[in-house]
Amino acid sequence: MVFRIFIILVIVGLALVNEANHCLAHDDAEWNPSSAGPLITWTAPLCDQGKFVIQPFFFYNRAMGTFNENGYYEPLPSGEQRYQFQEILFMQYGITERLEIDGQLIYQQNYANENTLNADTSGLSDSNIFLKYCVAEEEGWLPQVTALFQLKLPTGKYQNLDPGKLETDLMGTGSWDHGYGIILTKKLRPFLLHLDAVYNFPLETQVDNIQRQYGEYLICDAGIEYFLPAGFSLMMELNSVLIGSTKESGKYMPNSAIKYLSIGSGLGWSNEVLQVFLGYQKTINGTNIDAIDSIAFDFVYTF
Repeated sequence: MVFRIFIILVIVGLALVNEANHCLAHDDAEWNPSSAGPLITWTAPLCDQGKFVIQPFFFYNRAMGTFNENGYYEPLPSGEQRYQFQEILFMQYGITERLEIDGQLIYQQNYANENTLNADTSGLSDSNIFLKYCVAEEEGWLPQVTALFQLKLPTGKYQNLDPGKLETDLMGTGSWDHGYGIILTKKLRPFLLHLDAVYNFPLETQVDNIQRQYGEYLICDAGIEYFLPAGFSLMMELNSVLIGSTKESGKYMPNSAIKYLSIGSGLGWSNEVLQVFLGYQKTINGTNIDAIDSIAFDFVYTF
């Protein structure tokens, strides 16, 4: 289901691009709109050489239920609540016109209520370092192509959990993950189309004195922005994740493979210096994963 939607979106996007280039090739080349971009989907353009960009994100995530091992939705039991506040700081610096280094720090507050039990924990989650390299600029019907390398650092708490905290003190995985991907962006005035795919390899780690190997995972995203007058824009995106089964002491853990599909939308406003965005995201399908509703706000400021 995830790949069918993703492939259909790719085909439709390429068809629209090919059709529009007959009359808009020159205009699109000169058209460079500013925006905060999609919530999750990567964008191929880099920040200018010597420029430093900060983009804080603020998320409110609430678990409405779970998708079980068979993909069926199960609402949370009566009296149970799980929600989270996330503050994400995403930073970009242009090393050259074609090379950019990025960093991401995530701080979160986790809350859980189960009948008469209440728990909450705050702390740093796992962090990320990224390198983006522009392989090819947009030309004719071809999109801009950017290669991505990412490294996840295990900065979040992942072991020695407190049983009374209802797993709210779980902030990370404990593994170093390296990933490799590709990002495509195509201008089709008044639209911007974005696609990305990133494959990640977690390294084996030790959790509570047990050897653990998390499954490799593939992330695929697609986003479209529609630009309106007076600096406003609308955004829609699809985000999908496929995660392989986890091994503990060489044995696969049951029901540890995860997959999900989420959809997001929102409204943005931009000028040359500041871009802001307010959006909503929802998990619409999956297995072994919480069904999350999210409200998000972010802005971009360039120094």
